[in-house]
Order: sequence, then C-alpha cells, then structure tokens
Amino acid sequence: MANRHLSRSIVLQALFEWDVAGQHDEKSKEIVARDVKEFAPGLADISFIEELMKGIIAKRAELDDIMVKAAPDWPIDKISPVDRNVLRVGLYELLFADHDEVPSKVAINEAIELAKTFGGETSGRFVNGVLGAVYKELGEPGKDAQPAKKKIPEVPYEKMPIQHLGGAVVYAKNGKEIYLAFVHDVFGHWTLSKGKIPEGVDPKDGTIAKVKEEIGLDVKIISDLGSNEYIANDPEIGKLRKQVHYYMAESAFEKLVLVKKPGLDDAKWFKLSDILELNFYNDILPIVTKAVTMLS
Repeated sequence: MANRHLSRSIVLQALFEWDVAGQHDEKSKEIVARDVKEFAPGLADISFIEELMKGIIAKRAELDDIMVKAAPDWPIDKISPVDRNVLRVGLYELLFADHDEVPSKVAINEAIELAKTFGGETSGRFVNGVLGAVYKELGEPGKDAQPAKKKIPEVPYEKMPIQHLGGAVVYAKNGKEIYLAFVHDVFGHWTLSKGKIPEGVDPKDGTIAKVKEEIGLDVKIISDLGSNEYIANDPEIGKLRKQVHYYMAESAFEKLVLVKKPGLDDAKWFKLSDILELNFYNDILPIVTKAVTMLS
C-alpha cells in the first residue's frame, strides 16, 4: 500500500536522525512528529509510523545482534547509517511483525526499495543479501503459507546437531599459469564453493557434486585441506553446528557458470599471484593460504 511505503520512508528518516544524533530515545516521538509534518502533512493516521518506530527502538539490541551475525565482516559502525537503519526496519518487520499483515517477502522488498531510494549504489544489493540470509535461516517463513514454527528451546554447544558440508579450493592450469576459482557473495567477500553433503554420501563425492552444481566444473579431489565450523539456525531443530571439510580439487580451465543461489553474485578465476589482493573471510583465509602454499 502506498501509505505504508510512505510511512516506512518516514520511519527510516526518523531512525536516521535518531541514530546519528546519539540514539536519544526520549526524542524519538519529537523526531517522528517533525518528519511527518515535513514529509507527509496530509497523512491522517500515523499510528503505524509510531508503532514501527517504537518497536524498532525497543528491539534495536536484538536487531543489531542479528545484523552482525548475518554480515559478520561488517561491524555495525562500519555500515552506512542509511543501510544500517534500513536493515533495522526490514529485520524488525521480518522477525517481529504480524506476517498476516506484513508477509516476509513484503518486508524484504520494502526494505530493498528503501535502500535503493535513500542509500548508495550498492545499498539495495547489500540489504537484499543480509535480509535474504536471515530469511533463509528462518526457513523462509510464509513461503508456502505454512503455520508458524513453534519456538525451539536453546541447547548447549556440545549437544547441538552437526551438519556436514564439503567445499573445495579449485585450481586449473592454463599455459604456465595456475588459476584458482572463487565465488563472490553479496557481503563483498570472495569465498570457496561449498554445499551440504547428504547423509550417507562420501564427503569427497559430495564435494565434487556440489562444486559441479554451484560453478559448473568437473573436478578431481587432489588432497585434504582441513575443516572449519560455524553455528547457524535451522527452523526445525534450532541451532546447529555446520562443519565444512575442504579439499584441493583440480579442474580444466573452463568457463565458470554460477548457479542462481541466494547470497552469491559472481564467480571468477584468479591467477595464483593475484590471490593476496582478494577479500576473504577470516576462517577461509587459512584454507586458501594452505592451498596456495601447496601449489607454489
């Protein structure tokens, strides 16, 4: 609805002012009233604006914590004020709004439009990546109009179920040069092709299949590079430990064909000599370094 979109834009502008001025909660109503008067003087009912602003400020600690987890290499103070507050609006509606009134896809699309309108050149893509990642971790609520999932109790780390994934540092020779294949995510990092290994499938075979699926290459496992682990949320079972085992894999030097997948936006070959210039996640860097050392 047009009024709702206008209302969200007013909330965003009010949040921006509240944020950059020091987050003085007692001034939030005054800021909202001033912005309504300036940007929507004919808007009769401002209850939606007031409730949305109030809810976001009340939940800001939770929203910011989720933001950090969804974009771990982007500290809150390093995200632009516009993008940061667009994410607060989108995350609040995605996580705390009545999904009958504001479906998840509407919350995400509205936030993306706000980012495109008020943010920079890459704001829409960045917001889409963060909200898309959270939406996926939530189990894509409302996708099939299913009832909301029941709340799952917290479990200690040692009792969390483990999900196994396989990934690979893929290399190829082209003349005298050695190239490595990487995928690029919407958070601005180059990373390794990986995917979930189905239960009962040999990790090497599963990794070969996932690389083929994600970037279109037929690879041969050459050696073992070790593993890492991170914690994620599953809508059915709650928190789980994702353990990723990485391999060195060889391929022909062929065109990469990136599958359409949330969170990824590019795939490229890089010369071995150019790897140090790339932006990697901290947990991926040791894997890549080990592979480069072996190839060198």
